[in-house]
Amino acid sequence: MIIQHRDAPHRILDLTHVTPGNWRGFVRTKLRNLRTGLQTEHRFRSEDQVERIVLDQREMEYLYQAGNEYHFMDAETYEQVVLSRETLGDAVLYLTPNLRLRVDFYEGQPVSLSLPKTVDLQVKDTPPGMKTATVSTEMKPATLETGLEIRVPSFITPGEMVRVDTETGEYLSRVK
Repeated sequence: MIIQHRDAPHRILDLTHVTPGNWRGFVRTKLRNLRTGLQTEHRFRSEDQVERIVLDQREMEYLYQAGNEYHFMDAETYEQVVLSRETLGDAVLYLTPNLRLRVDFYEGQPVSLSLPKTVDLQVKDTPPGMKTATVSTEMKPATLETGLEIRVPSFITPGEMVRVDTETGEYLSRVK
């Protein structure tokens, strides 16, 4: 959920409702400022009013990276948008050229993006595993094409494509 807090849009990252004995209840939240990227904690009392913000979402395609800037193109209007590494956070580890995703806009400015549930990435480096292993529960570290480091089964070799969950950053399967 996105709310207006201290004259800036904030995304609620974590929310806990607390009712301490005979005291009044409150909600403890972790918030991320969508303009600056700073994360803060705030307690809302039961009588506090909060304004919910609706963001405009557009389907976009990731094009390329130039320094700390990431370039996206609107799938309908071909308009290009630039987002900084600070705005994107860890999402940059899942971006590959031509990846389609949703970008959230607030007052005409891009503020965040929503990744697909899974992405397919190529393994760039991993230690050798057992040659005869086809199914194994042993995991080994692997570095993917975007720099993401995950644990993969021992039968995965460099150059193979693997499917990764974007929410947890975990290996799901090998892509054929």
